[in-house]
Amino acid sequence: MTGARSKGAAKNPAESLKPAENKKVGKRKASVDRSSIRKAKKERKAKKDPNRPKRPPSAFFVFLEEFRATFKREHPNVKAVSAVGKAAGEKWKSMSVDEKAVYEAKAAKRKADYEKQMNLYNKKQDEDEEEEEDED
Repeated sequence: MTGARSKGAAKNPAESLKPAENKKVGKRKASVDRSSIRKAKKERKAKKDPNRPKRPPSAFFVFLEEFRATFKREHPNVKAVSAVGKAAGEKWKSMSVDEKAVYEAKAAKRKADYEKQMNLYNKKQDEDEEEEEDED
């Protein structure tokens, strides 16, 4: 019985060499020490500097700050954050360009302030790095 094939054998030998699609090969993966993987991820991620200035809000978020206060006064029983967000989004979409211009101007002013703060921060960082290099 040479040349006999089992029921599960592929008819074309090229098909048997193709990778299995959507099939689980083997029962389980070998157990891996997860703590070493977590440590590696933590090491790759740069730590955030608490002294770095926060990014300025967009025009919508400037609008949202004011809208939250008025919405809470008008709807004191609504506690869901999602409800406030949905209502704000609907109002923002219905606002005209002229009405949005007020918030866009405020956002532009905050962005200018942020850029000034970032320039100062970056200068300070550069000075600190130079001091460290001089010590070495």
